[in-house]
Amino acid sequence: MAEASVAKKRKTTTVKKKPTRASYDYMVLFVVILLVLFGIVMIFSSSYYKAMTTDDFNNDMLYFVKKQFRNGLLGFVGMFIMANFPYRHLRRFTLPAYIIGCILLLLLIPFGTVANGQKRWLWGFQPSEIVKITTTLFLAHFICIHKEYLKDFTGFAKCLAVAAIPCAMIAITNFSTALLLALIGGTILFAAGFDVKYFAYISGPVVGAGAIAILLPGLRYRLTRIQIWLDPFSDPTDKGYQIIQGLYALASGGLFGLGLGQSRQKTFLPEAYNDIIFAIIAEELGMLGAALIILLFAILVWRGIKIAMNAQDQFGSLVATGITAQIAFQSIINIAVTTNTIPNTGQPLPFVSYGGTSLAIAMSMIGILLNISKYQKGME
Repeated sequence: MAEASVAKKRKTTTVKKKPTRASYDYMVLFVVILLVLFGIVMIFSSSYYKAMTTDDFNNDMLYFVKKQFRNGLLGFVGMFIMANFPYRHLRRFTLPAYIIGCILLLLLIPFGTVANGQKRWLWGFQPSEIVKITTTLFLAHFICIHKEYLKDFTGFAKCLAVAAIPCAMIAITNFSTALLLALIGGTILFAAGFDVKYFAYISGPVVGAGAIAILLPGLRYRLTRIQIWLDPFSDPTDKGYQIIQGLYALASGGLFGLGLGQSRQKTFLPEAYNDIIFAIIAEELGMLGAALIILLFAILVWRGIKIAMNAQDQFGSLVATGITAQIAFQSIINIAVTTNTIPNTGQPLPFVSYGGTSLAIAMSMIGILLNISKYQKGME
């Protein structure tokens, strides 16, 4: 009787035990929402003077804010959809999406619109922003279906080609984005488990290709950027103008800043609400405000790494790695450019800088990352 009672008690305990339920990584969601809302505030602060004094913007001080607000709503829709779309189902769409992305890059050459001396726009959007995620998804899928490629350099080269093809096409019109995509692809390959020595094998050709992209007669403007980076005061009224004004903004902010909306350099900086917005943040909110933004990005990257490490399958892990790498490298490049640590490039600060395509795609990628966070190891 006693044994039967004990067995019954154990059975009852087993039945009452509830399975562990997965949930989104709400820290990622909170940080992204905070960055987007902060970006809208800073876009208003850095753009209202130019908007209300320019006929092209209808003398409307809210011109850029209203557009960014619409961009943000579109981004939230994309994030919500992708957060609730099981990421495993994306694998069936990766190859068509990759091919479409490459076709858009090819169309950019004859049909692209030139803005600020760069041909990056096609019919109102930037194909390179789309290609960042399509390449990430397809490269992750390609590695997963060809795990035997992890064993030798030939397999490494085949996986490398997946990222190299769009990189080469982007480099024709946008070298900085091509470099960013190469960093994302390299990070995914490293996370997949390829031997480190394979990366050493390709370092020479990669450096050589970069040198050619800078030194070719038709591309000498890239060499000029390096020269201006080394000495912006050699051409203070033209090519070095933006760098110098951005450094003035950083210097005048001090520890606590001049106060929200009190920036002086926004009247001198061209498109202060765009790629150089971090300088206005530092000027108005000081070193502490700038450090807080860096901290938010660090938290986002940390959570992304954790999601990648705990993903249920290799595809989810590699996709999370690619998305996290993009956020990390793009924010580092933007801040490094603003502080003149590296030569000037055209990379926006994720979720903060003004831009439709970049914000919508970045938030959709966060949706995928959130979906991956629902399916962690040990959860069904």
